[in-house]
Amino acid sequence: MKKDNIFMNIIHKKVKTDILYQDELVTAFYDLKPQAPVHVLIVPNILIPTVNHAKTHDEIILGRLFIVAAKIAEQKNIHSSGYRLIVNCNDHSGQEIYHLHMHLLGGKPLGPLLQK
Repeated sequence: MKKDNIFMNIIHKKVKTDILYQDELVTAFYDLKPQAPVHVLIVPNILIPTVNHAKTHDEIILGRLFIVAAKIAEQKNIHSSGYRLIVNCNDHSGQEIYHLHMHLLGGKPLGPLLQK
């Protein structure tokens, strides 16, 4: 499994992007192909390729993804109207980058499913 990917390059600031949040565990930034007015990716700062690769010792990192999602939703003023959190796992889900990441989407009614 490749240890270097676009997310690791963003985390280590080798690729310039607007980082909305970063701490010792996770980093959050805007998706380059937004599917909603607010579309943020929240990623662990270590490589966990998919949910299937998550281990017990990753629980704090995985929990931080949700805490940061709630903070960003409040900052973007979508916490009351609602937002969607998505984590894809492997090919059939549409996972494109094999570095576990959470999509935070909101800013408009999303309906029962996202449309392409």
